[in-house]
Amino acid sequence: MSNSTRSDQAACAAAIRAGSKTFFAASLLLPPRVRRPALALYAFCRAADDAVDVGGEATELTLLRERLVRIYAGRPINNAADRALADVVAEHGIPRELPEALLEGFAWDIEGRRYDDGEQLNAYAARVAGAVGEMMAHLMNVRTPEALARASDLGIAMQLTNIGRDVGEDARAGRLYLPMQWLRQAGIEPEHWLRNPVCSEPIRAVVDRLLSAADELYVRADIGIKLLPRDCRPAIAAARHLYAEIGHQLRRDGCDSLSRRTVVPTARKVKILGKTLVRSIAPARRGPTLGQRAEWLFTLFERLERRDRQQPADRQQPDCAL
Repeated sequence: MSNSTRSDQAACAAAIRAGSKTFFAASLLLPPRVRRPALALYAFCRAADDAVDVGGEATELTLLRERLVRIYAGRPINNAADRALADVVAEHGIPRELPEALLEGFAWDIEGRRYDDGEQLNAYAARVAGAVGEMMAHLMNVRTPEALARASDLGIAMQLTNIGRDVGEDARAGRLYLPMQWLRQAGIEPEHWLRNPVCSEPIRAVVDRLLSAADELYVRADIGIKLLPRDCRPAIAAARHLYAEIGHQLRRDGCDSLSRRTVVPTARKVKILGKTLVRSIAPARRGPTLGQRAEWLFTLFERLERRDRQQPADRQQPDCAL
C-alpha cells in the first residue's frame, strides 16, 4: 500500500529545485519512472543533511535513524519526504545498509572527524555520497557489482569536488576535510592553519591534488554510465560533467576556494549540457520526449542566469551535491 501522495512527490521536487539546482536540472533528463523516485530519495537525503547541519548533535542523528527504521517498516512519520522514500525503498528494493551508510557519514561529521590520508577521506565520501550513487543505480534497476562500484565512484568524485570548493567555508566553521598527510607534505601544520585559514601556494597545491583525485574517479565513473539503461545515461552524464566543471572552474580560479566562491557561469553549463547530450544520446534515441526534456533544462538554466544577474552576489545560493 502506498504511503505517499502526489502532493508528497511535488513537495520533494520543490525541495530539490530550491536546494540542489544542478541535480534538479539534470533530473529533468531522467525518464519519469526514475525521476520521481530519485527526487524522493534526494529530498530525504537533503533533509537529513540539513537536520545534521543545523542541529549538529547526536540527538538529530538518533532521530534520523529512528525515521529510517520506520521508513523500512512501511510506517513513516508524517513527513512528505519520509512517506515518499518509504514507497521508493519498498518498490526498488534498496538495501537498508546504503542509507545507513549515509547516516554513518553524518555521524562522522558530528564527531568532527579528521582524515589522515586520501583513503580515509574516500571512506567518508563513500558514505555521504557514494552510497547515494548506489541507491540511484538501484532506482535504474542496475545492480551488477561493476555498475554499483562505478556509481559509488561518481558520488565520491562529486563529494571530493565539494570539499575542494568549500575549503574556506569549512575552515571558517572549524571543519577540515583535507587529508592531514597531504597538508603536512605541503608544509602546512593543519591545526595552526585552521586557526588562521588563508590561501597560499601550498594550500592551492593540496586543493589541486584533491581535484586530481576527483578527476580520476570521474573517468572511472564514465565506464559505469555506459552500463546504465540508455534512457538514463544522458541525465547521469550531464550531472557528471556539470559537477566536474566545478573543479575545472576552481582550477581556473587558481585553486583558491578561500577568498572566493567557485561558481560555474550558466552559459558554460549550457555548453557542457549540449556537448554531453550529443555524446551520450545515440541518433536513433533522439526522440521528441528527450528533446522536450532537454529544452526544459536549457530554459531552466536561462532562468537561473537571469535571476543570478538580478541578485547581489552575496544573496545567490550555491548548488549542492544533495
